[in-house]
Amino acid sequence: MRIPEQKIEEIRNAADIVDVISGHVHLRKRGKNFVGLCPFHQEKTPSFTVSEDKQIYHCFGCGAGGNVFKFLMEFKNISFVETVEEIAEHLGIKIDYESHPSDARQNELEELYELNVLAARFFSDNLLKSTDGEEAREYLKRRNIKQPTQKTFGIGYAPYGWDNFLAHAKENKVDLAKVKLLGLIDINDKGEYYDKFRGRIIFPIFSPNGRVIAFGGRILENQENAAKYLNSPESQIYSKRRSLYGLFHSKDDIRKLDRAILVEGYMDLISLYQAGVKNVVASSGTSLTEEQVQLLSRFTKNIIILFDADPAGQKASLRSIEILLKQDFEVKVIALPKGEDPDSYIIKFGKEKFEEEVSRANNFLEYQTAQFEEQGLFEDPAEMTKAIRELVNTLALVGDELKRNLLMKSIAKRFNLREKLIESELNTFLQQQKEKGTVSNARPEQRSTDQQTQSQLALASKATDENPYEKELIRLLYSGEEEIISHILDKISIENYNNHSLRKLAGIVQDGFSEQKFSPAYLIDKIEDEDLQEFIFELTLADESISKKWDELSYNGKIEKDTLDHALETIKNFLLFQIDQQIKLNNQFITDSKDERLHLEMMKRNQELQDEKKSLLSSKNK
Repeated sequence: MRIPEQKIEEIRNAADIVDVISGHVHLRKRGKNFVGLCPFHQEKTPSFTVSEDKQIYHCFGCGAGGNVFKFLMEFKNISFVETVEEIAEHLGIKIDYESHPSDARQNELEELYELNVLAARFFSDNLLKSTDGEEAREYLKRRNIKQPTQKTFGIGYAPYGWDNFLAHAKENKVDLAKVKLLGLIDINDKGEYYDKFRGRIIFPIFSPNGRVIAFGGRILENQENAAKYLNSPESQIYSKRRSLYGLFHSKDDIRKLDRAILVEGYMDLISLYQAGVKNVVASSGTSLTEEQVQLLSRFTKNIIILFDADPAGQKASLRSIEILLKQDFEVKVIALPKGEDPDSYIIKFGKEKFEEEVSRANNFLEYQTAQFEEQGLFEDPAEMTKAIRELVNTLALVGDELKRNLLMKSIAKRFNLREKLIESELNTFLQQQKEKGTVSNARPEQRSTDQQTQSQLALASKATDENPYEKELIRLLYSGEEEIISHILDKISIENYNNHSLRKLAGIVQDGFSEQKFSPAYLIDKIEDEDLQEFIFELTLADESISKKWDELSYNGKIEKDTLDHALETIKNFLLFQIDQQIKLNNQFITDSKDERLHLEMMKRNQELQDEKKSLLSSKNK
């Protein structure tokens, strides 16, 4: 069952975003908008803005933004449907659900989620309540994992025996074939089902929104031919490459602190979380993947790697650095004392000492250099050459040019080498990668908060083609003013926008307007590209001049920026600029071409354009 689109729109239009958000954030009026301290990151000066007119919010600090639905989803960690239902209930709007072709697949996925919940409760009850769970309780006690923490993470116990969960599944009359699909049971040579998890501590794995998607099991007694850890197989609801253990519990703290600590295992994460270090995620003992990094980037771009101090942990750290740098992360590494892991360190020394280690975290280059030094690679000239080249290769993954140059200076200084030599090595490596087609996706400059959208979207087109009024037209299209939107769409076609990104944004308005849906909250929800969304938030909520060119060419400070007169003036100036550009191109064509017949045609066309320009200049806005 699903909520009809018309009903969603009705609820969105009926809800007052200021009323909803002020129930969770203290807001005060500033001009046309409301401001407050952002609930999604720590700040002392309010940068969280809510627009009552446009029914949207945006934080100029961390970039969070959206409509009333998005706010509740992010703030309460609930699904879209749950959000719509909650607001509808608050407004007293009744929802009539409808069936949909995709419901069958959704129902199948829901069944798999429910089976995992059934299993999670079974394992948890065995740990907390059964006599069989005594051994597991003692184990967790020795590991210093307290019962409230066990409940927070849903930790459980799978008892010894071949059919404990199987019997529970049969008792609940569930589809055993689907239970097998989730890896909770398997079939032996005789064609009989048996429990897959036996004599293991169970760690449920949650999706970012809190659904149980898989399980990890740690063996209690070392047994021959038995793996220390056993994990659920991939399924319709679980992809190991796309999952980070603990993210559901830690995402709010990661966002607020704008920093994540990456560890390897379940126990590392749980021990840190229990000690009050809550901005932590685990790669679940696997090599960090690009998909996991993309997932984490939704919450922060700053990461501290904290793997075991053994050789395997050091290798994993170096592999992770490369993947993180490719996706523009700010990377630091904590090197724990020999013989320690995050779990043992936090238990021995406590949170305060651990935070000292965090404050001393090295940048990735310092860490890599220390590893090479420890391996003795700087004692032999040939090995030293290889090691320095390896450092330069890692440096090449840094997208921020200024930062890369500063790090390059540090390498030159550390090894008493000329900067030009390091720069030459760097350029050689980049050229080789380019020829191989494997140049990293790092950008020439890392985006700052203020520059992020414009640099990503390349909103400044080629100087000769840029129309200084395009951006202002987009701002007006997302104003929610029906008469203004109608005039712009009537006078200027989508193809007239030179900038591809702005053309896409105008297209979204055109599609919505044709269905009489043009509120900013609705339109922004239809923008799939996060950078484009960010751009619109900045454009519609920032209290700044439209552009330098606008100020120079037209705006005299007397026309209010959201009036119809202003919109009509902008349309006129857009068209005038376009005519001037076409005349310029035609004149260039006349200069370059030797075909006199074409010269006459271009001159005739220029005269028509001049007449059109005169007509526009003499006309009143209407």
